Amino acid sequence: MRLIFFGTSAGKPTKERNVSALGLVFDQDNQWYLFDCGEATQHQIMRSRLSVGKLSTIFITHLHGDHYYGLPGLLSTKTLDKALRPLTLYGPEGIRKFVQCALDTSFDHLGYKLKIVEFKAGETFVFDKCRIKVLPLVHSIESYAFYIRENDTGNRLDESALRAEGMKPSVLYGELKKGRSVMFQGKKFHAKNFMLDPIPGRTLIIAGDNSEPDILGNSLDALDLLVHECTYTQKVYDTLKVKVLHTTAKILGETAQKRQVKNLIATHIAPRYNNKGTENTDLIYREIRENYKGVLFIAEDFDEYCLGRDKVLKKIRCRTAMPAEIAGCHQDK
Repeated sequence: MRLIFFGTSAGKPTKERNVSALGLVFDQDNQWYLFDCGEATQHQIMRSRLSVGKLSTIFITHLHGDHYYGLPGLLSTKTLDKALRPLTLYGPEGIRKFVQCALDTSFDHLGYKLKIVEFKAGETFVFDKCRIKVLPLVHSIESYAFYIRENDTGNRLDESALRAEGMKPSVLYGELKKGRSVMFQGKKFHAKNFMLDPIPGRTLIIAGDNSEPDILGNSLDALDLLVHECTYTQKVYDTLKVKVLHTTAKILGETAQKRQVKNLIATHIAPRYNNKGTENTDLIYREIRENYKGVLFIAEDFDEYCLGRDKVLKKIRCRTAMPAEIAGCHQDK
């Protein structure tokens, strides 16, 4: 399972970061999913290894512009590129009105089927590789997280046991996988005796803007991966004259530790934290690390991560435009 960050900035783009967008790709799949689509997301996709042509589904966490203003351009470009694969867009109430208004005003006629689904908290959607449940968050407008549970991997033969019985790979393996008993060298082999236990699917949450990570409740318990906003450090947040409903590094770290989240990626970083100033993402990293002992990364645009079946998260690619040591990639040693 791979995650590719197209935008990691909060509120507005910077020279280092675009606004929110994240791609999700399952193993051995010919499609991918996009979570949020801030302004210029299509530019970011063009600079990545993913293509709009294989994009099948978009989820929007909430209707603040930095999370969905990139939709009209992306939807139109699909037509111009002759990428006519059907597309489903999931979002809060109001997303249909926005898209229809943008397309009608520009007299844009899509050459493919676009299905728009306005969801409610608690709904679950079933896909080929996973189930996705919509969870409510705490923000200045309705905002949501997506709990993603990959399907368990089943129907696995215990080949070592079969080989020990003298049966090498053959068409008989296929029959056993179908649950049928087979005869081999005068002996009957019952399928149930040679099937391995299913491998539990991986779990992750991709959250929109949220001031209270713990509202995710039991969904966080022993979660394989949490992707969550971390807009400010606690020190900066405490000095804000107008308090905004966003999460601090301290609160995020404390919640992830309390819930025993295995892997954590912090994103949606306030523009004040940049690699050229005195305030950089090291401050966010250190504040989370003081409170959280699991695997931790601070996302940068174009970072690519792999969550293996062993539930271990690894960064497999940093910013495409520069080496990791220049881009300031954070990862545990």
